[in-house]
Amino acid sequence: MNFLVILQSAGAGAGTGNWSFLVMMGLIFVVMYFFMIRPQQKKQKELVKFRNSLAKGDKVITAGGIYGKIVEVSDNYVFVEIDSNVKIKVDKSSIVKDITDLQSK
Repeated sequence: MNFLVILQSAGAGAGTGNWSFLVMMGLIFVVMYFFMIRPQQKKQKELVKFRNSLAKGDKVITAGGIYGKIVEVSDNYVFVEIDSNVKIKVDKSSIVKDITDLQSK
């Protein structure tokens, strides 16, 4: 009889342990979502919005570190003037940031 009581108490403890493990894993996922995944998605959306709003005359930096001024804009690429009479064709996805605001200060 004592053996059955011990098995029942052990079984009840194991069931609670499994439940708390699932809750803990769920909480870890929620924390990772709000601190890692969601901010990255927000940053990616802002970057896509920025790239779609590129216009002629914007001063930009490419992913390779090339500073220049946009001369022509197409759907998938832009022409960037890096020096007088020197224009390069750059994919829009390699444009990192706008430096127009930085240079006006």
